[in-house]
Amino acid sequence: MITTLLQAAPGGGGLMSFLPMILIVVVFYFFMIRPQMKKQKEHKKYIEELGVNSKIVTTAGIHGRIVEVSETTFLVDVGSGVKMRFDKSAVALDASKAANGEAVKK
Repeated sequence: MITTLLQAAPGGGGLMSFLPMILIVVVFYFFMIRPQMKKQKEHKKYIEELGVNSKIVTTAGIHGRIVEVSETTFLVDVGSGVKMRFDKSAVALDASKAANGEAVKK
């Protein structure tokens, strides 16, 4: 039946011409977009669970211990009494979990 539809339609057959594009979009969604969204949700949940005395590593590679938590930032003691304020999005991973071999899942 499909072959008769293709033969009857001079332009190549409406839906059949869009099928490769639809398949590309579906594959792109399942292999690229969906895993990235899942990773973002896990990272957001991880950031919300961090609290005082959690050891962290920032995206810039600075290691420290959280001293204070505010709505959008962390105050981090980086050693020798030096405290720096970082945006919550700058935290890459929990250093205490990484030291115990429980690094954040990729």
